[in-house]
Amino acid sequence: MTHAYFKGYKAEYDYDNQDWFYVDTGESATKNPRPCKRCGEHAIKEGNLKYDHCLGNLGDNVISACCGHGVKPGFILFEDGRKFVEEKELEE
Repeated sequence: MTHAYFKGYKAEYDYDNQDWFYVDTGESATKNPRPCKRCGEHAIKEGNLKYDHCLGNLGDNVISACCGHGVKPGFILFEDGRKFVEEKELEE
């Protein structure tokens, strides 16, 4: 079975239903988005896209960033190719 993390929550793909489902509740991960497991906030959909609840203001030269949601190390990828990866112990 294929699995992934949606905002820090483990999900598995159901090939019969062609959808992702949260492992802990069985509800659809695509139809029921959860807030970030790390900070408790939902993703920003409008407004300042250079801001992240966990990471703060990202700056104009950032092209991609993720806090890791408490599951993986966070990272920031810059336009010039530099990449910052958070070094920390992760929750199990």
